[in-house]
Amino acid sequence: MNMHKCKILVCGLSGSGKTWLASRLAKVLDLPHHNADEIRRELNDWDFSREGRFRQAERMKARYGVLDFICPLEEFRDYVEPDYTVWMDKHECRYEDTVKMFEQPMKYDLRITKWITEDQLYRCLEGFNPGIEDTPNFLNELSVRLAKL
Repeated sequence: MNMHKCKILVCGLSGSGKTWLASRLAKVLDLPHHNADEIRRELNDWDFSREGRFRQAERMKARYGVLDFICPLEEFRDYVEPDYTVWMDKHECRYEDTVKMFEQPMKYDLRITKWITEDQLYRCLEGFNPGIEDTPNFLNELSVRLAKL
């Protein structure tokens, strides 16, 4: 897989740790990190209606790297066409409309259900140097290592 065309979606409710994990994965994989809130801020588009959220999915679909995005509906996640999906499955969200709308992902490569400290994450990544040929196995290996925490 061409790393420059790799798209990793880190999705989940607000407050689940998406930005924290996405920024670190982007650094380890040497990929750009795209945060949905930063894109909304740049465009001054704070429309969280269904249409506004779909517009955000369109913006994220056009990007490559690590996409840090609530992406509340399965149809939006399909539309973004990620190569890998990481589901931050923690429910601390304070936005009731988003909680009501959010559909649990049916398809994901890695599901994270507990908080991970910086030390734990970097211990999991220790000795793992993903190259282009390793990328398809990266999330699987990370999943195995995280499960041992």
